[in-house]
Amino acid sequence: MYIRPRTRWTTLVWLFLFVAAAAQNKFNAPISTTVDVLPADLVAQPPGENWVSYNGDYSGRRYSSLSEINVQNVGQLRAQWVFHSDNSSRLEVTPVVINGMMFVTASNDALALDARTGRVVWHYTRPVTEGLIDDASRHVSRGVAVWHSRIYLETDNAHLLCLDARSGHLIWDVAYAVENKNYGATSAPLLVKDKVLVGTSGGDDGVRGFVAAYDALTGKQAWRFWTIPGPGEFGSASWPGKLYIHGGGTTWMPGTYDPELNTIYWGTSNPSPDFDGEVRPGDDLYTDCVLAMDPDNGKLKWYFQFTPHDLFDYDATETPVLIDAVYQGEPRKLLVEANRNGFVYVLDRSNGKFLSAVPFVEKLNWARGIDAQGRPIRTGIQPSAEGTRVCPGFAGATNWFAPSYSEVTHLFYFKALEDCGNFFLKPEQFSEGRTYYANGVKHLSSESRQKILLAYNFDTKSFAWKYPQVGSTYSSGGTMTTAGGIVFFGDDSQSFEAVDAQNGEPLWHFNTGQSVDASPMSYAIAGKQYVAIASGSDVFSFGLP
Repeated sequence: MYIRPRTRWTTLVWLFLFVAAAAQNKFNAPISTTVDVLPADLVAQPPGENWVSYNGDYSGRRYSSLSEINVQNVGQLRAQWVFHSDNSSRLEVTPVVINGMMFVTASNDALALDARTGRVVWHYTRPVTEGLIDDASRHVSRGVAVWHSRIYLETDNAHLLCLDARSGHLIWDVAYAVENKNYGATSAPLLVKDKVLVGTSGGDDGVRGFVAAYDALTGKQAWRFWTIPGPGEFGSASWPGKLYIHGGGTTWMPGTYDPELNTIYWGTSNPSPDFDGEVRPGDDLYTDCVLAMDPDNGKLKWYFQFTPHDLFDYDATETPVLIDAVYQGEPRKLLVEANRNGFVYVLDRSNGKFLSAVPFVEKLNWARGIDAQGRPIRTGIQPSAEGTRVCPGFAGATNWFAPSYSEVTHLFYFKALEDCGNFFLKPEQFSEGRTYYANGVKHLSSESRQKILLAYNFDTKSFAWKYPQVGSTYSSGGTMTTAGGIVFFGDDSQSFEAVDAQNGEPLWHFNTGQSVDASPMSYAIAGKQYVAIASGSDVFSFGLP
């Protein structure tokens, strides 16, 4: 039998095929089901191949250290896979990725996906709760927390669930808000050390807000901090009689955490009833605040109130972003927050000292500015029976959608909304099963709305650039920055978009065909970077060819 000698050319062909096959196997081999998130993994920052929590890391900066996708090649991004949820038309989840396994939530369901293909690995399903009101009735879930091989999520009716990360089996179920039927939950939990921290929704519905911590292993409550003080406690003068039980101040977005200071920072919502300030005199603590707390025992270290005696539903649940930077020539541990009331704030997070506040919208008429102590200088306008024009409007000058900070540009990015509303007042009594706004808000048909992506230099108190949006202005797409010099965000025209972080120049977009009401994240598998975002009823993952 004659065997033809192997030539140099055939050797090269075989070598090429071998390398190609190895590469194909590298990217298509079964993913590891090993999920073991250690305390050191949670503390690490910035995130790289894993995105271990709602904001990527404890700081809330949503900055990814991955740079394979950059300003030079982002225009080549292609959809790698799409996962469709059949039980929610409005996903607001930020995926979490651990070792190639992606965890997402849709209503009360949790799913594990192969982060390379979108294939479902397991699916925990739980029916939505009937009879809920307001935000809770939308059955929104923004994601999970992970600790070792356990997954934690909040349900629409404020239950904390613990699942096995390998199988999706339920380990335990704790109902953590049973005092009032108007409670709900929309957040992702925050995992600090060996405790799972949760909050609730319902600040417009006459509930009493709190942050609570549960033992991650057993589900036993470790502590609870009530955001509305009870009789005889500091700040209780604003809550006569039993009004404190219905005072609002809910905690419907996850906080951030500084391991060095061992301090969590958690935002609180508006007081309740929303538009009737006569029944709740004074500052209405601790509504519209950022609370600095000890995660071990829930003790309050300090607080800062952005909008005392709020009459306009200006929740302070926007992410308190933790940044170590030179500020005004001095190294500082900063907390930066773009607030719903129209001002972007800088605080010293070690002690709560007010450093600066700058307006970021032009339509702002409820205050003339912020004084040296950080309190607003009010104009005196307030809701009325006949209606009062108030700017920002009911949705706020910004909202829960994620801001971000870039270590490349040292700029702070967030979405702003130029809008006003007509605020009406009609006093009412609290009743379970009903909202507790004391009337409502109508959009003024004569007012135009405009969403804008802003890049803020907090050291110079100036805006590096502004990128106006086109579209409906009803989306809630947040932002993420990367070491590749990009800002990714969901825009107002049903697109996922990328701009140059340095100058705001548009680089790429992908039309999802659905409203984007979630914030993006990034992860890597075998050296390949992906960027993912939820839109409508789908989760999209993108990568380079």
